[in-house]
Amino acid sequence: MGGDLADDAAAFVSAWHRAARGERVRERVLAFESWEGLARVMTGERYRLLRHVHAHPEPSVSALARSLGRQYRRVHADVAALEQAGLLIRAGGEVRATAGRIGVEIAL
Repeated sequence: MGGDLADDAAAFVSAWHRAARGERVRERVLAFESWEGLARVMTGERYRLLRHVHAHPEPSVSALARSLGRQYRRVHADVAALEQAGLLIRAGGEVRATAGRIGVEIAL
């Protein structure tokens, strides 16, 4: 899930308990193999965009650009890159994040 073994186990147990209580559990965690892999995709603006969409799915790229106060073409390019990486999806008339966490493991 992206953390160390204890973090992953705790997240699994938490999801299990929430599901047992009848809560809807929808968690998806993406992990990148290296810092370079993440850095190829994630810029500061893309991170800000992703956090915004995670909290507030938008009905379109145009609406997202307006909400962020950025140029449409730049937001469109960022959405395409994040979508290619599996971090965003455009479906059902909205732009939304696909994961609640991003993990990166850096081997030295």
